[in-house]
Amino acid sequence: MPSTIPVAPDRLPQLLRRMPKAELHIHIEGSLEPELIFELAGRNGVTVPYADVDALRRAYDFTDLQSFLDIYYAGASVLRQEQDFFDMAWAYLQRAAADNVVHAEIFFDPQTHTSRGVAMETVINGLHRACTQAGPALGVSASLILCFLRHLSEQDAFETLEQALPLRDRFIGVGLDSSELGHPPEKFERVFARCGELGLHRVAHAGEEGPPAYVWTALDLLKVERIDHGVQSSKDAALMARLARDRIALTVCPLSNLKLRVFPRLADHNIGQLLDAGLAATVNSDDPAYFGGYLNDNFIQTFEATGLTAAHAYQLAKNSFDASFIHDAMKRRYADLLDATFAQFELR
Repeated sequence: MPSTIPVAPDRLPQLLRRMPKAELHIHIEGSLEPELIFELAGRNGVTVPYADVDALRRAYDFTDLQSFLDIYYAGASVLRQEQDFFDMAWAYLQRAAADNVVHAEIFFDPQTHTSRGVAMETVINGLHRACTQAGPALGVSASLILCFLRHLSEQDAFETLEQALPLRDRFIGVGLDSSELGHPPEKFERVFARCGELGLHRVAHAGEEGPPAYVWTALDLLKVERIDHGVQSSKDAALMARLARDRIALTVCPLSNLKLRVFPRLADHNIGQLLDAGLAATVNSDDPAYFGGYLNDNFIQTFEATGLTAAHAYQLAKNSFDASFIHDAMKRRYADLLDATFAQFELR
């Protein structure tokens, strides 16, 4: 694809909405909208410490990652039954389909639920059923990635992995999320080594609030195939060169970065710098119910704020397919669909 694509500027928002894309950084618990939180609370007899939906939304004024996580875990407490997990995932997948997401690799946090007495199979079976139905019903292929909570212990992560292994056929990989500062990737080196032995894909959050050093150790010690967030990498020229050379994808989440004050303004976001340096950056929604938008919202608002072009849009979408864990034939199919969509928008 050329460095410039002749698309009329006023048609760029429509192109961003229409182009096929993959989402590689979505926490399914972070898609739990206030309306569904209250619905599930009523279903399961759980008390929500907010008067109504509007009061809960007003609480979404975060100062940093931890202030978000506090309310995130409180919201997840309404999830009790397999049907709850299905309903949450199905609501996200419907929104993804509306945004022309054709493939999603969905993070879930089992420790958030098993610590409350919810069985591992309840969590995974509900989510997996939604992923299975999304293909024929919505045209969205979807897979699950089990994430370890990094503020908990290595032993807890090992125990979580062992609990999940009887359902190994229902998730494709593992990740590392939750509070980054003070919990470097090397804390989980042995767990990730075990996951590698099991043939699981490996990804990890690094370089969101944490330093570039966390990205290095995620690559060198955890042997991850993608870096989730990774925006702090721009502070280390050698790291930027490595990421570009090795085509290590970054699953960047612009509205999340804005909401959690990683960047003071969306216009200050460095995603353009990452792309122009040759990095395989992608756009994702992270926790869209909390951060103000699903995937198309992230694209449209980021492009408006930063002045990114149609050529950047093409590269971001292509990167999302290239960095996914789908097979090569499906990647080619989606790339062809992407080319066909852009051809419809080019100036004649």
